[in-house]
Amino acid sequence: MSERLEDIAAAIVANGKGLLAADESSGTIKKRFDVIGVESTADSRRDYREMMFRAKDAMTRYISGVILYDETIRQKAADGTPLVDIIKASGAIPGIKVDAGAKPLAGFPGDTVTEGLDGLRERLADYYKLGARFAKWRAVIDIDTARGVPSATSIGANTHALARYAALCQEAGIVPIVEPEVLMDGAHDIGTCYEVSKATLLKLYSELYAARVVLEGTILKPNMVISGKKSGKLDSPEIVAEKTIKLFRETVPAAVAGIAFLSGGQEDEEATANLNAINAIGPHPWKLTFSYGRALQAAAQKAWSGKASNIAAGQAAFIHRAHMNHL
Repeated sequence: MSERLEDIAAAIVANGKGLLAADESSGTIKKRFDVIGVESTADSRRDYREMMFRAKDAMTRYISGVILYDETIRQKAADGTPLVDIIKASGAIPGIKVDAGAKPLAGFPGDTVTEGLDGLRERLADYYKLGARFAKWRAVIDIDTARGVPSATSIGANTHALARYAALCQEAGIVPIVEPEVLMDGAHDIGTCYEVSKATLLKLYSELYAARVVLEGTILKPNMVISGKKSGKLDSPEIVAEKTIKLFRETVPAAVAGIAFLSGGQEDEEATANLNAINAIGPHPWKLTFSYGRALQAAAQKAWSGKASNIAAGQAAFIHRAHMNHL
């Protein structure tokens, strides 16, 4: 595998393959395990992720890379094999979530800013040695028009942090995935999502240029343009696709290696239908793929339910969801 940033980025967005987002924090995975009645321990988390990473059919055919959490990139399988080595053996590329989460932005109620830049250069060097060749940083942009959220200050602070993170990644030989997620939790309509997403992406690429980030060695992980969950509106895949591609054509430079969509709380089938509709509109100047967490894992978690006897069933569910999303 070439170590050039452009080549790593191209491999991540390879035709027909996508990213498995397995970077849930311990708190998030506990919530998911609570639903299936499994206690969240270091061993149960390891067993679950090992089950997925050993699902050879999914990993070799449909998954180009896996986004890991700090705990997981250091874990070994039950037989002593580092989980990173299992991922690499399937031909997928290990990656790492490096941000420290969204914190309230002082002076701007309702807005957040993602932290984690302090010490990032040293952490990236460590993750590179552990096998990571790409990283992820998530900025969270909420929409609450009644409160004036998001503010221009919030968009500026978050995109500036994304650019500083991206520059540090490239310095370390790691491809940055930049994730400015406009949340779909609110009561806003699809037009508001479009406008906020546009303002965010325009500012993001301005900041990336200013930070001298090589766009060919980056991947964008954006939200789709979609109505807020509390709006009561369910947009058709065709409308989502039309608005989403219009947004990217207006804001995302053609030099960007690829766009890996996040599922952002969509239901499994909804995320798949929207992805297929977006891809059908092409051709596009960038490679399109997916970077799904819950949309790939929910069915597998349920089928597995913490039992060793259910590993084959869990893997089959994971393989099915990965197959349904591959382009």
